[in-house]
Order: sequence, then structure tokens, then C-alpha cells
Amino acid sequence: MEKIESFRVDHTRLMPGLYVSRRDGGEKNAVTTFDIRITQPNKEPVMDMPAIHTMEHLGATYLRNSAQKEQVIYFGPMGCRTGFYLVMFGHLSSQDVLPLIRDTFQFIRDYEGDIPGASAVECGNYQEQNLNMAHYYARKYLSALEEPILRYPE
Repeated sequence: MEKIESFRVDHTRLMPGLYVSRRDGGEKNAVTTFDIRITQPNKEPVMDMPAIHTMEHLGATYLRNSAQKEQVIYFGPMGCRTGFYLVMFGHLSSQDVLPLIRDTFQFIRDYEGDIPGASAVECGNYQEQNLNMAHYYARKYLSALEEPILRYPE
């Protein structure tokens, strides 16, 4: 089998940042997948699942209510627990979405109150949430975006 693109990235050189992971659909039907890398793979501890779950609920809620909501296809965690994927319509660059990503993570960092969608009716694992750790990871990521890394290492 052919190796998929995400396994071709040298994770030993990957730093927290915002990267274009892939583009699909050609120019006419372009879809861009972004790698929102929060922790350094294989160097830092991975994020804990309750924090990831909270960030997923808050991030998806914010993105689907943003001015760019019609472009948002998906926001969710990476299986390796070092970040998130954001999939959007359009042939976009990291620079194009950097303000949206900053706003999203500021929203997560500053959020207080009940987690959107965290009820038995709305979520299959609603009790596994950690808002304090979600705040921590959002602050960590926003710090990394002060001098953003926008390209995968060569």
C-alpha cells in the first residue's frame, strides 16, 4: 500500500504551529486540511482526552458560528493527541486562516460556563470534559502562534 501523506511528515522535526496538511479536490472543488499542532510530537506529553474533548466542543462551536462558518467542514482531534485537524472548503494557506485560528483558541482560553453540547442527549461521552486543561492547552498554543510556524519542516 502507498504511504499516506501524514506519515511522510518527519515528526521528529515538527514543532507546535499551523500547517497545511493537504489539499484535495483540485482548484474547482478545493478542500484544505490544516494541522493545528499543539504539542511537539514524541518530545512533549500528549494532551489528555478530557481536555481534547472540551477543546473539540468549544472549537467546533466557535468555528461553526464564525464569519467563515460556511467554509468549515470539520474540526477534530488527531489520534496521536498532539493537535487537531481543521478541514475547510477552499484553496487556503495557513496565513489565510491564522486570524480564525487565533480567535478560536482565544475563545477556548477565555471560555467559562457549561460546555456546549455536554449533555447525555447531545454527546456520547458528555462527562469526560476538562475545561481547566483546555484553557492550559489553548494558552500554550496561542503562545506558539506569537511567532507562528506555518510550514511543515522540509
